[in-house]
Amino acid sequence: MEGPGERLPVSVLTGFLGSGKTTLLSRLLRHPGMGETAVIVNEFGEVGLDHRLIARADEDIVLLASGCLCCTVRSDLVTALRDLFLKRVRLQVPEFTRVVIETTGLADPAPILQTLMSDPLLAARYRLDGVITTIDAFVGGATLDRQAEAVKQVAMADRLLVTKRDLAPAPAVAALEERLRRLNPGAPIFAVAQGEIAPALLFDAGLYDPEGKTADVRRWLNEAAYETAPAPGHDHTHGHNHDHDHHHGHGHDQGRGPDVNRHDDRIAAFCLTYSEPLEWDRLARALDLLATQRGEDLLRVKGIVALAGQARPVAVHGVQHLFHPPALLDAWPDEDHRSRLVFITRDLPRAAVAGTLDALLRNDE
Repeated sequence: MEGPGERLPVSVLTGFLGSGKTTLLSRLLRHPGMGETAVIVNEFGEVGLDHRLIARADEDIVLLASGCLCCTVRSDLVTALRDLFLKRVRLQVPEFTRVVIETTGLADPAPILQTLMSDPLLAARYRLDGVITTIDAFVGGATLDRQAEAVKQVAMADRLLVTKRDLAPAPAVAALEERLRRLNPGAPIFAVAQGEIAPALLFDAGLYDPEGKTADVRRWLNEAAYETAPAPGHDHTHGHNHDHDHHHGHGHDQGRGPDVNRHDDRIAAFCLTYSEPLEWDRLARALDLLATQRGEDLLRVKGIVALAGQARPVAVHGVQHLFHPPALLDAWPDEDHRSRLVFITRDLPRAAVAGTLDALLRNDE
């Protein structure tokens, strides 16, 4: 089991076409608080770089006066991240301490997260900090209705940014934000005007506090948000699971095909809690079974786990088919030493997840 190490944090910036992602990135690149940040984009021209702020430009790298380093993806992401790290080691570029990856508007963020977790060379040098998703306040609701990928971008986010609020009536904005909370209770929602937002609100969203190099589990897991999240539609089972008192989830529409107006109903967000310490082998087998059989629908998994015979907690994190190596933390964040597992799933109801875990965690074999 691993600790925080000195790997570089990576943030993934995603959002549907026209949601203000590029405007946001352009403003962030001007911010002095973004110094020592490397940004990977598809094309420099799409970002609208202010050439008055460019200190140096090479074929595929632009160094800005703010201290940001901007790099284009010439081949694939793996190659770009490897090359960028090698240039950092060889002092061919400034020593950046953070990476931001901008995706295309139609992109599914899951493959990027899986790449960071599964490529051995990247996993040794980089760690996922968080997913930042932009949503257009004016057309965001309609986009979520029509585009399943937009719903997935919201469900997988660690930070949700609502843009263009000035163009939308207040009731529509309130309804959109309520919808976002249902889809992803654990992600804080921030308003963004003309791309302006403090970088501190977006980054350092991962498990580890970059200043103290310690775990900030409460902020990362945010399981309390699942207790108070608004219930979607016909069901009211978003809350905590206490002592194996599992209930049916809302995210599965039995016997029906996809409905463009019901993309939200395919998403379930819930927290399962266990009072007794768990056996690691059993838990690992249960999570592996879920990932093997239903990995496409296991969007994000975060958890802090009490293991039998271990005084320190373990953090787990998964994205679809892949789980990051478990991290043994220095200490519990508070007096609550229960295991808490947060799930965001698609077409995978709470009852199915809870049933699989219960069946494999039982000690009656």
